[in-house]
Amino acid sequence: MAELAIKGGAPVRPQGFPAWPVWDERDVEAVADVVRSGNWGGFPEPGPKAVEFEAKFAVYQGAKHGVLMANGTVTMEVALKALGIGWGDEVVVPALTFASTAYAPMAAGALPVIVDVAPETWTIDPDQVEAAVTPRTKAIMPVHLGQQMSDMDRIMDIAGRHGLAVVEDCAHAHGQRWNGRGAGCIGDFGSFSHQSSKILTAGEGGTLLTNDDRLARLTHSIIDCGRPKDPEEREPTFGANYRLGELHAALLVTQFERFEDQRKERESAAAYFEELAPEVSGIRVMPRDPRITRRSFYNYIFAIDPEAFGGATNRVVAAALEAEGIPAEVQYPPMSRYDLFQPSRSRLPVAVEHARRLDPSRMSFPVAEAAGLRQSIYLMENTFRAGREGIEAVVEALAKVQKHAHELLEG
Repeated sequence: MAELAIKGGAPVRPQGFPAWPVWDERDVEAVADVVRSGNWGGFPEPGPKAVEFEAKFAVYQGAKHGVLMANGTVTMEVALKALGIGWGDEVVVPALTFASTAYAPMAAGALPVIVDVAPETWTIDPDQVEAAVTPRTKAIMPVHLGQQMSDMDRIMDIAGRHGLAVVEDCAHAHGQRWNGRGAGCIGDFGSFSHQSSKILTAGEGGTLLTNDDRLARLTHSIIDCGRPKDPEEREPTFGANYRLGELHAALLVTQFERFEDQRKERESAAAYFEELAPEVSGIRVMPRDPRITRRSFYNYIFAIDPEAFGGATNRVVAAALEAEGIPAEVQYPPMSRYDLFQPSRSRLPVAVEHARRLDPSRMSFPVAEAAGLRQSIYLMENTFRAGREGIEAVVEALAKVQKHAHELLEG
């Protein structure tokens, strides 16, 4: 008789986990207030609700300015444009991230130079960043992945020595701090997503943080069709309509009121998971970097050793965990094997050497490929909002799947 739920056995946690997003009448009333006001869109930019959220989130992270816009992909594109990065320039990005990170430089007219990730953290490998710098390199785009942050000490050192800009992809990192400094406040820009599943959400939206007055004005201008924002310099920029409407901004204001309590709950639960999970054979918990001085995460990543699971890959194990009632999935394949990353379809007029570098079939990222195709499993954020019992259920399910992994490979 099968033990695993995916094979017909009883699941570990049939009652599931808390729903996302969290909402109540405060959210309903906030949106209703905007509807009654008649000021629904993002023009004039910024709207009052956008201004309120931008200010609160910037203070929380430790930045001087926040700029709210349509989503967390255009944030990165706009950041590069504000930095003057475009045709013929190169931007270094990691091989293990959502496709948007590599797409954004191309949307700005630049070329992504993709490098492998570090084996301990699966964030961008600083040694490979340094090796990838050429006279055409203009920026580094580190990604803070899961509960990890890129090595910002090394990244900023490399950027400083080579005169490069830094745009932090913080789509997973709302609330994180590195040596006391907020994620997104260390480089020139920090890009945050407010998409449906993100831990500070309005369904859609994105925020850029910066400490530079001029870059903030340029960013506001670019997302507002190029309208000048400096009262003394009336020259328009080359922009487009990337504004976010006031209905979404109002939701971000109310969601932000809950955020810190939710962050603390996830942080505590993650620490408990890190106590228990190493007891399960074949599980590797990422090391905690002491330079991360405030922990927060979108989804929590850990590694499996497929051999300890009877040869089953991460996708097979994640599906078994889902059947046990544990929200788990495999998220990002490496850029060399990523269906959403189709650089040849961009039709950018690239030179032959760049076309070869952007051909996924010619790419090789051993660490990212091992992580994305065999090892990485992401636990959804709601598994960390169900108290100690929720974490115990996750670990029980992992142990169950590992013990009976032979069932996964049976017909």
